[in-house]
Amino acid sequence: MSAARWEPDRTVPVPPWPVPPLATAIGRGLLGRCPACGHRHLFNGFLRVVPECSACGTPLGLVRADDAPPYFTVLITGHIIVPALIIVQNYGNPSTLMLSAIFLPLTLFVALGLMRPVKGGTVGLMLSMGMLKSAPRPDPGPK
Repeated sequence: MSAARWEPDRTVPVPPWPVPPLATAIGRGLLGRCPACGHRHLFNGFLRVVPECSACGTPLGLVRADDAPPYFTVLITGHIIVPALIIVQNYGNPSTLMLSAIFLPLTLFVALGLMRPVKGGTVGLMLSMGMLKSAPRPDPGPK
């Protein structure tokens, strides 16, 4: 008689909210909508994510994007501003004061304009990958 071998359960539990494909969730997040259902708004303020979608009940507040959106925003902004700065410098050769007067406000506006869509896309990415912060466990009390 052979020994029975234990195999762990490798099935992934299906969440009670809709889970769209990765590209759909990111696209909905970029538009500022719920990544799961595409209805309602994702933000409650400029960058604060709503605790829960009022349409589908997805716990959006448990998606902790933290430092990823600012990092991606700086990366994208740098890849837009630096080549533009180099092109303007090579073709026009304006003064440093003129470059500063143009590119410092432009950098600020591009970064602020990208921050919200990038955060929404990051929330969509994390939600579709199941990267939710687990709910805190209740304190068992004294032993």
